[in-house]
Amino acid sequence: MRKMILVFIAVFSLLGLDACKAKDKVIDAAHNSRNSVNWDGVYRGVIPAADGPGINVEITLGLDGTYSISYQYIDRGDEVFTASGTFQWNDAGSAIVLDVTDMPPHYQVGENILIQLDMAGEKITGDLADNYILTKVLE
Repeated sequence: MRKMILVFIAVFSLLGLDACKAKDKVIDAAHNSRNSVNWDGVYRGVIPAADGPGINVEITLGLDGTYSISYQYIDRGDEVFTASGTFQWNDAGSAIVLDVTDMPPHYQVGENILIQLDMAGEKITGDLADNYILTKVLE
């Protein structure tokens, strides 16, 4: 019986050590969207609209830190709302902030996608969350 208890303690200790190693794993901060993803280019998608079928969105990001963005409400005529300017990366290098005032400015940058964030820069959650993903136009 004592031998079985010692085996149990040894196994438990080994498992505990592995758990501690995994918990202390450090994320490589040198690799982020800014320096590891081919992020420049054109992104398109349709995001939800409060009072209609959606909004066609197109964002172009330049390597020089510039952007252009256009919004066109579906089923509301041909009017297109546009803006252009510069963007900044967040400290983690995972998201950008456009210098726009009347459109959502925060976007998380991923491999061939931009994810629109809320006005505070937080990920949008809920049933419609997947509808805020813009896809890169690959030529």
